[in-house]
Amino acid sequence: MEPTEYAAVTEILATAKNIAVVGLSSNPYRSSFGVSQSLQESGYRVIPVNPNEKEVLGEKAYARLEDIPEKIDIVDIFRRSEYVSDIVDSAIRVGARAIWMQEGVEDAASAERARRAGIFVAMDRCIAKDLWLRRKK
Repeated sequence: MEPTEYAAVTEILATAKNIAVVGLSSNPYRSSFGVSQSLQESGYRVIPVNPNEKEVLGEKAYARLEDIPEKIDIVDIFRRSEYVSDIVDSAIRVGARAIWMQEGVEDAASAERARRAGIFVAMDRCIAKDLWLRRKK
């Protein structure tokens, strides 16, 4: 990670409170569940975004980012790459400060669109690993 990117990641993770996790599943064997649980244990409020869930990790689930009544600091995407474009558009609409596309999730055009809107983007990276690395330095 470049020093400027490291500084941006550090600032965002240090000041964020609400993380909307798109694709969060209540299945404890899914990566989205484990990462979200780790984020909760680190003090973040994790807000599930999944139309197939009612509640995950003790938090009410929402069908869309636009349905969340609180301000969203970070949008963490656990959906296949072909769904990223619409999620990024929603993240821009709700005024998210950052977007993390989890490992294996990539969409360069959507990432560029988000950056032009002033949103920090981490692509093909795990937010929990970034949090862990930040704490180790």
